[in-house]
Amino acid sequence: MDRHLLKSRQVVMRLEEHPNLPEILGVLAQLAHVSDADLPRLASGWCDSPALAVARDKALDPDSPLVLEVLAAFDAVSALFADDLLGEASYLTVEPAVAVRALKAVRDAIAAAYARPVLTRAEHAALMRPWWSLYPRPTVGEPDLGERAEQVKILLATLPLLADRCHDATGLALFDALVDRSFVAESERAEAVESAFQAAVVTGRRRVWALVRRSGTDGLSRACATCRATVVHDDAESRRVLDLCLDAACALLVTDAMPDSSTDLLTRPVTSLLPRQREPDPSS
Repeated sequence: MDRHLLKSRQVVMRLEEHPNLPEILGVLAQLAHVSDADLPRLASGWCDSPALAVARDKALDPDSPLVLEVLAAFDAVSALFADDLLGEASYLTVEPAVAVRALKAVRDAIAAAYARPVLTRAEHAALMRPWWSLYPRPTVGEPDLGERAEQVKILLATLPLLADRCHDATGLALFDALVDRSFVAESERAEAVESAFQAAVVTGRRRVWALVRRSGTDGLSRACATCRATVVHDDAESRRVLDLCLDAACALLVTDAMPDSSTDLLTRPVTSLLPRQREPDPSS
């Protein structure tokens, strides 16, 4: 009997407990590095058959390990490649039908990595084959967050503080200050955001752009750590604050490809409020 089947009865409650953790992390870490050139190769490697359909069904069975995380990862993939699937942007080089097929290979790899304990060796290999053909070794490399990567991380790490504002005075004060600043120079900021996105396209970071925005949205949408309640984020103020912070994070992502004036316009309203990011006072 395949030794992995012996583990199938294990109940995995957390990702850290998963017996196939290195492969899972490798697949997830690679997503932001998938290039336009990789998509046709993934698409050409994907196929379907009755045996593969059975393996997919098994991998996505409600009793498979952490299947809800798998479905969340599928949503993340759809967000990262939304432009490719829509196929309307002028900068795209891959046909939507090719992107759709490529993402089937990506989802197979995610599902197989998580479901390894309940799949046979042959089933796991069959679902992973298109992915392995391009990425034979797992990677844990971080996505390219640009030359101000640490500031991007700090800003994203601040958003959960705002999610705790119902029980955290510091988070509430920061939120209120960001609301006030969100009304300043709105039209100018909108133009700068468009320029920043074009910089992301030119520098090959448009999928990282989507990753940053999704990460920030998840950070602000999480439940309060104290009361476990989720603050309502569909109101206008929450949306303004989220957009202000995400625009700042994305500007930091491509600061090496933007004029300093545009970067400052998008980042300073947020970063000047964060002590760890304040620039030193020249007079001190």
